[in-house]
Amino acid sequence: MKRETFGSRLGFILVSAGCAIGIGNVWRFPFLAGQNGGGLFVLFYLMFLIIMGVPVLTMELAVGRASGKSAVQGYKALEPAGSKWHIHGWFCMAGCYLLMMYYTTVAGWMLDYFVKFASGQLVGMESGAASDVFNTMLANPAEMGICMVLVVVAGFAVVSFGLQNGLERISKWMMIALLALIVILAVNSVLLPGSGAGVQFYLLPSVERAAQVGIGNVAMNAMNQSFFTLSLGIAAMEIFGSYMKRDHTLPGEAIRICVLDTFVALMSGMIIFPACFAYGVQPDQGPSLIFITLTEVFVDMPAGRLWGSLFFVFMFFASFTTVIAVFENLLAICCDNFGWSRKKSCGINLIFVLVASVPCVLGYNIWSGLTFLGGKNVLDTEDFLVSNLLLPIGSLIFLLFCVSKWGWGYDKYCAEANTGEGIKLPKSRWFKRYLQFVLPILIIIILVQGLI
Repeated sequence: MKRETFGSRLGFILVSAGCAIGIGNVWRFPFLAGQNGGGLFVLFYLMFLIIMGVPVLTMELAVGRASGKSAVQGYKALEPAGSKWHIHGWFCMAGCYLLMMYYTTVAGWMLDYFVKFASGQLVGMESGAASDVFNTMLANPAEMGICMVLVVVAGFAVVSFGLQNGLERISKWMMIALLALIVILAVNSVLLPGSGAGVQFYLLPSVERAAQVGIGNVAMNAMNQSFFTLSLGIAAMEIFGSYMKRDHTLPGEAIRICVLDTFVALMSGMIIFPACFAYGVQPDQGPSLIFITLTEVFVDMPAGRLWGSLFFVFMFFASFTTVIAVFENLLAICCDNFGWSRKKSCGINLIFVLVASVPCVLGYNIWSGLTFLGGKNVLDTEDFLVSNLLLPIGSLIFLLFCVSKWGWGYDKYCAEANTGEGIKLPKSRWFKRYLQFVLPILIIIILVQGLI
């Protein structure tokens, strides 16, 4: 059976960016920027995205495009005879399942809050009541469960139609809507009275503010975020390489994906910081920033019902494009390795993901006493395993596979990455040494820091 390819280059870029753009951009990035003093964190983030994110992204795409297959079979097609690199492909599959076991629940939160704002449930909410609204949702397994089921069913419904007719078509429209929404929301925030201090905090680097956190800590946190934002290491991007045509070089495409990903992250901050400063709210509230702090800001804002609805539909689009992209990867792995049809893969994966997502829903209420790994709840445990273990270890394996003589090899990787028109990898000796020796150390630093 002939493998599908993307219908257009724009489709590939928007689908890949949609996979990368998610909760890490629109939720984690702003609160980390707030906690790390604003502008200098953003500068460090951009630097590390260029020197770490782009190279590893080209490696995942190169493995996919050169092999034309999903992770396990992709490794098998390229690895030296007798080697076992393909075992990592099964860990990629496990990582995608683990990611979806909690990501579908969080995407459900975004859907839930969109409904709450759109239906007017939060109109007239008393000051300080946003935390009660959030905690009430977490305590209600039926409410969270219904939203999670809607996300999972809708996600598999999209990918059941195939690459071009399902994933590509829906992702393109959702991404275009997402980009339009984020600009509208950012303009509204910047025009609020008193928003200028928020823009200044966010965009103007301040060594003084960063020194309060510690410049080294700011740099390390920025390196972590720049690395995790692209969801590298579990073959979530590798699969799109396998659907690519060979007309354009991979560094050029990787840069375009990173530009879109970064644009959304930066613009999310332009929504949040001006709004927070305009209403005298601290921008370093951590994960509660979205559901508690910003909810109160929107409720107090003129036409807050409208702006809150638009914000959470934007948040839902950001998370849902990631969900359907990862679902596509799971289907491709099942089709490639087990010979299943797309229809059969959809049915089996739908049931499995629904059942596997239940513990995260119940972890905030019925199973709230269930803790792992030093007192972490179900969601935090699943997120820790993906973010702190599978992503950095997986990225290190992709890196070593592409640049070491025991894997696919640097020359073959470089030839594949530079095939087509566009920006090419440097052929200088220093760049090769950077990829072989410096970049692995940076990834190991991230891995070790995440485990401490």
